[in-house]
Amino acid sequence: MSILPPDYSLTLDQSEIDAVAAHAYLTHSYWSPGIRVEVVKRAIANSFAVAVFFDGVQIAMARVITDYATFAHLADVYVLEEHRGKGISLAMVEALHDHARLQGLRRWTLGTLDAHGVYAKLGWKPLAEPERAMERVIPDITSI
Repeated sequence: MSILPPDYSLTLDQSEIDAVAAHAYLTHSYWSPGIRVEVVKRAIANSFAVAVFFDGVQIAMARVITDYATFAHLADVYVLEEHRGKGISLAMVEALHDHARLQGLRRWTLGTLDAHGVYAKLGWKPLAEPERAMERVIPDITSI
């Protein structure tokens, strides 16, 4: 289990997740530019999230979209730039992997542009059969 540096705290208490802080990051991310705060609030409310705080301010978050029975999709993993390189994303994903409600799932998925090495440390691999995966994309729907 990854250990957070001193002065950082991790929460899995959904009532402590700060959707406005998450929105401030996500609206400028490569995967959800311009996303509306209402959409971020709804996404967090309908998934299971973890966040990390430094001096009482949320500086990182990750969320899982799941049925809690067979499948989970890891999404919106971020760490503010000035807090990167301290194992925070590893700690968040491990906390999700280890959580009692997320045990026994047959498949976890995620999409990433540049963090393959981080996830590989936790046992993630490229799709074994990418020819089975499909997507339906509706561009810019979350910024309207």
